[in-house]
Amino acid sequence: MDVVDTLRHHDELVARELQGDAREADLVEKLRKIYRDQGLDVSDAVLKEGVKALAESRFTYTAPKPSLQISLAHIYVSRQRWAPAALGLLLVAIVGFGGYFLAWQPLQAARAEAARIELSETLPRQMDSLYETIYQETKVQSAATSAEELVGRGKIAAAEGNRVGAEKTIAELTALRDKLRQDYTVTIVNRDGQRSGFWTFPKINTEATNYYLIVEALDGDGKPLNLPVTNEETGLTETVSVWGQRVPENVYRSVEADKRDDGIIERRVVGTKEYGFLDVDWTMPVMTGAVTKW
Repeated sequence: MDVVDTLRHHDELVARELQGDAREADLVEKLRKIYRDQGLDVSDAVLKEGVKALAESRFTYTAPKPSLQISLAHIYVSRQRWAPAALGLLLVAIVGFGGYFLAWQPLQAARAEAARIELSETLPRQMDSLYETIYQETKVQSAATSAEELVGRGKIAAAEGNRVGAEKTIAELTALRDKLRQDYTVTIVNRDGQRSGFWTFPKINTEATNYYLIVEALDGDGKPLNLPVTNEETGLTETVSVWGQRVPENVYRSVEADKRDDGIIERRVVGTKEYGFLDVDWTMPVMTGAVTKW
């Protein structure tokens, strides 16, 4: 190895001798002189072996050619630099995939199944139950007919996946049932400081005069109820406890005279709404139309 190292430090000599026509013996002799000048006595066998080793590049490192194995080896050797980041990314990927497949997907599947069951079973069952209640409690055929039509439309909406339409049907059936169950009396308001009626000129026909009695709906305990009333002047339906019911002029004048007599209206009942019916049975002549503000 020392001979080879000596030869490497004399590049010009090696290049000239090994590439020229000089014999190996001449190179060995010159090497012997170099060592002798350094006070070293090297045998011919060692010098020849060194020359031969240099020629064979025995002690020369030759970088390997690029290959998959070399690339993998470099990656392995540098693992301390990239391993922590790679491990972090791997953990993020595991958590992400785990959350997606083990949590999010099952949750979505459960929601979809719940929605399917609601549309195909729960909502139609509620419709049938409401219809059965209405059918059993109504005393008028129109309520049963309306309920049947509503159920038909609602089930079509449910079958089409229209949850909003199906829930709207249930709300309408519920309102119909509740309306059938109402039991109240429509009476003229007769309290100190409150009017019992009024008249006005309609905006669409100022030549005419509309007469209204101010009324309220009282339940069996005498408590006022809030009812939906459509204002004929605006077309809007409002939930109110007191409203103006339009009546013929002669009815209005009769009530006016009754109150003027002693301040008390003797005939206060305008109509009654009984359980199982949809409409008020008017005991006084009334006209179609009402107002919620005056």
